[in-house]
Amino acid sequence: MKVTETSSLYDNLEQMSIKDLLRNINQEDHKVAEAVKLVIPKITALVEKIVPRMKEGGRLFYIGAGTSGRLGILDASECPPTYGVPHDWVIGLIAGGDAAIRKAVENAEDDPNQAWRDIQEYGFNELDTVIGIAASGTTPYVIGGVRTAKEKGLLTGCITCNPDSPLSKEVEYPIEVIVGPEFVTGSTRMKAGTAQKLVLNMISTTTMIKLGRVKGNKMVDMQLSNAKLVERGTRMIMEATGLDAQEAKELLLKEGSVRKATQAFYQGKK
Repeated sequence: MKVTETSSLYDNLEQMSIKDLLRNINQEDHKVAEAVKLVIPKITALVEKIVPRMKEGGRLFYIGAGTSGRLGILDASECPPTYGVPHDWVIGLIAGGDAAIRKAVENAEDDPNQAWRDIQEYGFNELDTVIGIAASGTTPYVIGGVRTAKEKGLLTGCITCNPDSPLSKEVEYPIEVIVGPEFVTGSTRMKAGTAQKLVLNMISTTTMIKLGRVKGNKMVDMQLSNAKLVERGTRMIMEATGLDAQEAKELLLKEGSVRKATQAFYQGKK
């Protein structure tokens, strides 16, 4: 039996108090970070291959179904506003298409050829990377996608929560985060989903830092898409230049990013 399908360590959940339910869920969640810690060498190996490929023009695709697909889309969709990168640098694809982001699409994950068709809509080159995300490690949509990607010469990896899964056998860089049985048996949106989110955070954040999209510890290329981010950017410029708040904000809005504003300030002082 898959680890993700094994029976919960807890029973008679409906008889627990709300406080006990919350405490026990939290107790299980504490196990996730430790499981991720164990696979840092595997994540390292994958990111070390992704970064040089993206520097040469490659892109990063996430493919998944259900919760796994949604998590990939979430991570991909946050890269442009956070790091100011084009929307086609990191691409999240879900079985069933965009409609499946909100509502499950029946049988969408069972077609092993659909993921590659979805990837082809964006074009592809041998510098691209495809990461399959599947808690079970058995999703046909994901397995078929990484299999074809590898055949075409793309770099392949996966994030799964079962050991020695069919998915892991299809990729060059498998990441298996074994978090154990879920609090509600088989509900992989819980610990497995949390583990996948943590690993995706690690992959995309580390990659973007190594691609030069962070300076010091600041998101200097973030999009100024709302008042909160304009305020954050203003504080960054004040810290970097010594300008007062009004001057920093005016410079930020004129130049369009923290990076450009800071560069303009120091070029003007020369």
